[in-house]
Amino acid sequence: MHHNLISEQNQTVTLEKLSIFANFFSEFKIGSLLNKSGISKTKGAAPLAVFTIAFNLAFTGKNFFQGIVKDKKITIGKDAVYNFLNSPTYNWRRFTLLLSNKIYLLIRHLLDDSSEEVLIFDDSLYDRNRSKKVELLSRVFDHNHGKYLKGFRMLTLGWSDGNSFLGLDFALLSSTKQSNRYNDITKDLDKRTCGYQRRKEAMTKSTELMEPMLKRTLAMGVRAKYLLMDSWFSAPSIIASLRNHIHVICMLKDHPKWLYEYRGKKLRLRDLYSKLKKKPGRAKIKASVLVKLCDGRDARIIFVPSDKKRGWLAILSTDTELAEEEIIRQYGKRWDIEVFFKMCKQHLKLVKEIQIRDFDGLVGHT
Repeated sequence: MHHNLISEQNQTVTLEKLSIFANFFSEFKIGSLLNKSGISKTKGAAPLAVFTIAFNLAFTGKNFFQGIVKDKKITIGKDAVYNFLNSPTYNWRRFTLLLSNKIYLLIRHLLDDSSEEVLIFDDSLYDRNRSKKVELLSRVFDHNHGKYLKGFRMLTLGWSDGNSFLGLDFALLSSTKQSNRYNDITKDLDKRTCGYQRRKEAMTKSTELMEPMLKRTLAMGVRAKYLLMDSWFSAPSIIASLRNHIHVICMLKDHPKWLYEYRGKKLRLRDLYSKLKKKPGRAKIKASVLVKLCDGRDARIIFVPSDKKRGWLAILSTDTELAEEEIIRQYGKRWDIEVFFKMCKQHLKLVKEIQIRDFDGLVGHT
């Protein structure tokens, strides 16, 4: 694999010489997408040159220090790269959405069946346990391990067809409670910049961000049929707001305040289960029922066997016409986002690569 070749005179990367990404960068018009996202010429190096170097790091197995500071062939200094990532006016999330959408349209032409397309919401821990001075660093609850850690939560909306997965939009979340934040905002920013908006968003409940993220994605022309979510996001009020845009299939949690109306009574999940007639023996589906949610509309809940102590799991679908087995099959695609998080962290070294204290820099790196 060739090293990045950068002309000494104007510090622009000659993309033809970049063996693996030359075609990708030209076909998807990366320079133009950067421009559309407000990532345009600043003092010093051209944005596309800096972007190419930073982008390459994830695939060359080199960290920031080895790939930029020590590499003599790279004539762009580390300060230029840091300044590039730390800019509060660069809209990285718009760039991600524009690029993903281009890739999506390419994949869509190859699909036989659009009914296989789903969107998936989930979050993952952006772990900064060793950091002290990172802007908006907070105690965040990691529901996978059931404990608090230092860092952020990375709320992600992705698309899958059961084969390919695309991360479309994300938000890095600090804590809504000031008592859980180790550091507050350190930059004084114009309220019109996306940097200011991102910081405000970081201190907003994830549930309030989900509907705007979903609307942005659907407005780009993604034609998914279902939105899949884990039990963490499946409060009846969230389901009610999201189903205005797309059918929802989600795992449910037996929460004392999350109630479902059945035969005129509002019941929590375990009480609903106890009222239903169960299918005998080793049936794949123990019980299935139509309920009303807090918005007065119907949804179907199916109970499936589980090795948990209580012996069952519940999955809800707002599409009441969907066959029970099909609800389970579609929900199975949610696993794709877990694989995506693992790839980002283990192979692309998200979180571990770079020592950034600036919140814009964290978003840019992500």
